[in-house]
Order: sequence, then C-alpha cells, then structure tokens
Amino acid sequence: MIAQAGRAAVDTRVMLRRLALVLAAVLGTGGLATPAAPAAAASGSCLPTGGGPACQTWTGRVVRVGDGDTVLVDITGDGRDNPRWIRLVNVQAMELTVYSSVAARRRGQCHAVNAAARVEQLIRAGGGVVRLTAQHASSSSKNRPLRSVQVRINGVWRDIGLDLLSRGLTLWQPFKGEYAWNATYRAAEARAAQNGLNLFDTDACGSGPSQHAPITAFVNYDAEGLDDQNLNGEYVRLDNPSASAVPIGGWWVRDSGLRRYTFRAGSAIPAGGSVYVHVGKGKDTATHKYWGLTTPVFDNPTDDAQALGDGAYLFDPKGDMRAWMLYPVAGTVGDRSPA
Repeated sequence: MIAQAGRAAVDTRVMLRRLALVLAAVLGTGGLATPAAPAAAASGSCLPTGGGPACQTWTGRVVRVGDGDTVLVDITGDGRDNPRWIRLVNVQAMELTVYSSVAARRRGQCHAVNAAARVEQLIRAGGGVVRLTAQHASSSSKNRPLRSVQVRINGVWRDIGLDLLSRGLTLWQPFKGEYAWNATYRAAEARAAQNGLNLFDTDACGSGPSQHAPITAFVNYDAEGLDDQNLNGEYVRLDNPSASAVPIGGWWVRDSGLRRYTFRAGSAIPAGGSVYVHVGKGKDTATHKYWGLTTPVFDNPTDDAQALGDGAYLFDPKGDMRAWMLYPVAGTVGDRSPA
C-alpha cells in the first residue's frame, strides 16, 4: 500500500510538471494570457481618389451582404472574434422585406434587390476584401459603424456608395458628422436623375396610375423663422400643370431617410394646382396634408465643406419614383423631376 501511494505521488508530480511545461509553451513567458490589443486604425484620404478631409481607415473581409447599404465585415485586427454589420455612409437603399444570403430568395421594394446584387457583384470582383473609411470612428447608425466601403478592382480602389448612386440604385443620405462624400455623392445622384437611371426611371417598376401625368415636386426646406418652431412652414409641394386631376391615394412622399407620408384614398392633385404636405400637425384639407411629425425633416443646405442637403421624393404604389427635388439646387436637369 505504501509503495502504491509512493508511485501515485510520483505520477502526480510528473503530471504537474508536464502541465507546467504545456502552459509555459502556450503562454510564452509563463505569465497570465491577455487578449491581443485591437489594431489602431490607420489614417488616409476618405476618398479613393485622394483629397478631401483625412479619415481613419481599416481593412477587412466581407462575410455577407445584408442589403444595398449594409454589409457584414470581419475587420482586420479589431480584437473581436465576430464580424460587424457596417452601414454604408451617406447612401440609402430601398428596403428588403426578405433577407437572405442567397440572392434569388431576396424580396423587397422595387430596386432593393438590384442594389443588394450590385453590392455583392462589386465585393466579389474585389475578392471580398474591403477598405473602410470614416472621419470619426464613433459614427454609427442603429449601432452599425458608418463607413465608406471601398473595393480594389484591377488595382484601383472603388467606392461602393458612389457606384450605387451613379447607377441610381440608392438615394443620397447625408450625415452631418461624415460629410467628406457629400459633394461627390450629391453630384452622382443628380447625374443619375438626369439620365433617368433605375430609381429615376419613372416606370422602371411597371406602368403605374396616371403614368404620363407631368407631376413635379418642390421642397421648402427652410421654414420662416426657426425650423423646429415652424414645422408646417417646412413642406413638400406637388404640382400638376395638366388639365386633369391626378389621383394620388396610396402614393407616398419621403426624404432620404425612412420617414414617409402616405396619401389617403381619395387624395388628388387638382388640375393646374398643387398639394402640400406640411411636416407638422394639422387638419387635412383637399390640398393641404399634415405629416404629423414633431421635428423638422429636411436639413437646410450648407455652402461650406460639409455640403449638406437632401431631397424630397414622390413614389406611386408600384414603387416608381414619379417626382423629386434634390437640394441644394445646382442648376442641372436632374435636380428636379421633368415636367
């Protein structure tokens, strides 16, 4: 019994020594293990073409495309063991209603599926590797970092957001804190509108009601006095220069965000007249409607480096954009819907 106890003690000491050797090999110095520190973001130009304000930059690999403005990225050296959803800065795609990693299963508003497919195509062409840039690392939307997402194709970095806007697949949605892209993106959307591409093709989703009615839109983004104290002084006006009224029940007006006002059944733009959608609260009449919001919708434009602005957009029940106004108005054909 004593001999057996002695052998057991020796076996235990050997096992402990082996365990110590294994731990030393794993931990290197034998000290406590600590997680790797996240790699600091590099710095560089926000834009792939250079110029503009300086940005923080990261690289990563796309794991999945969510939709036309969101991608799941495994960011290199960020100290996380899981990828993050990244929101493309300053663009807004139409919404998917069925999300899937399989393109054929996706469903959504008109143009939503095509926007997601274009993002996927660009990322595939770039081998899945992306460059992310932002003026502020903390910029986010719904807990998703706001980033410009760029892919390297044939040795050249290409901005996915700029590509989408140039094709009329997304709307320009400026963010105050991330303005480096505003002037370029605003011009790209205006060119797409001028050329009638995708969202700006008024029957891309199918022939809708009163398809050939010459409706135009005007947005009064700067209410008299303080905007937040005169919400109804901020409005979208829809004009109908034709000799026939245009029924617009079920049509909707929106800004570049997800805020929308839907016209009730029986609404119409009178012949040679207008309908107003006021941002604040009030009692609807035949020609004056009230969005019912408690804060302004349309940011006032700026002529400085931030190049802020927005747009007002009218959609019919088919999902076609039928009238729009982009601002600040640059005097190009695409700034306003054609009469």
